[in-house]
Amino acid sequence: MSKKRGLSLDEKREKMLQIFYESQDFFLLKELEKLGPKKGVISQSVKDVVQSLVDDDLVSKDKIGTSVYFWSLPSCAGNQLRNVYRKLESDLHSSKKRFQELVEQCDSLKKGREESDERENALAELKAIEQKYMELKAEIKQYADNDPAAVEAMKQAIEVAHSAANRWTDNIFTLRQWCSNNFPQAKEQLENLYKEAGITDDFDYLEISPVPLSSVAD
Repeated sequence: MSKKRGLSLDEKREKMLQIFYESQDFFLLKELEKLGPKKGVISQSVKDVVQSLVDDDLVSKDKIGTSVYFWSLPSCAGNQLRNVYRKLESDLHSSKKRFQELVEQCDSLKKGREESDERENALAELKAIEQKYMELKAEIKQYADNDPAAVEAMKQAIEVAHSAANRWTDNIFTLRQWCSNNFPQAKEQLENLYKEAGITDDFDYLEISPVPLSSVAD
């Protein structure tokens, strides 16, 4: 023999509602847990099933004193279904209205965009202008290094670097003079040290001549 299939949640809810509708009475949870098995709903699942009915407003629940009572009348269920129906009907009406508004908006946007030779020519002209714009933008980028503002910034950077180099040159001269004054006996060793560091006899301040803007542009 095949094992008997258990009730689904919807079937359990229907069975528990039958208990309320048939008696039209008020029940404590423990009373429902005793009546549930008679309808095929095991007592352990009665609490969850009844709570789901309460959550959906199909069963009412109220505390009187220290006890909690549950009840549901066919008329209450009918009112609940009618409320649901009215809400769905209202949502449907709103959706239809919104759909019509979108259709009208779509039709309005299509005006002036009908396929025609004039529109095709306008689109082709727009595409050509966009292409020319991209070409000019790329060309401008190539000449960015010759931009007057960029050249001026480069000149200022050169001046800063020149000043810094000569400042360090001055520091080196000062250090050499200090070493000569304080270590005269180590003159030969110091000269060798200078040569190893790249400080030769022709070591001197840097001199730069300004570069005309025309030369940079060329």
